[in-house]
Amino acid sequence: MKKITRKNPIQVPSPVGNYSHLTIIPKDATMYALSGQIGVGVNGELPSSLTEQVRRTLKNIQLILEAEGLNAANVVKANIWATEEINWDDFYQQWETMFGNPYPSMTIAYITALGLPEIKIEIDIWAAK
Repeated sequence: MKKITRKNPIQVPSPVGNYSHLTIIPKDATMYALSGQIGVGVNGELPSSLTEQVRRTLKNIQLILEAEGLNAANVVKANIWATEEINWDDFYQQWETMFGNPYPSMTIAYITALGLPEIKIEIDIWAAK
């Protein structure tokens, strides 16, 4: 199978964050769509801080990917919704630990609420293999 390719074409401005403008998925790839993941722990607890919710959310994503024999290199797109302003220094440190560079494509939006009032961030992932 051909490799997933990530690019930032020189014709457009550089990304304003840790993501790639373009991810090319080979035509013979199997696609994986993860439902939006939140920072809930194994016992159903949800931390109150956004930073800890980010950490747990990324861990839950990693566990789902591993269950399918995938890893961060297979991630092609992340959609991120947050209900409060993200501490980008902390977020990108965690993001870098999980994904490294080149990064997957990303969309982020600030919204007023998620599925439960205590959820501060939700991330859905598209992956390919």
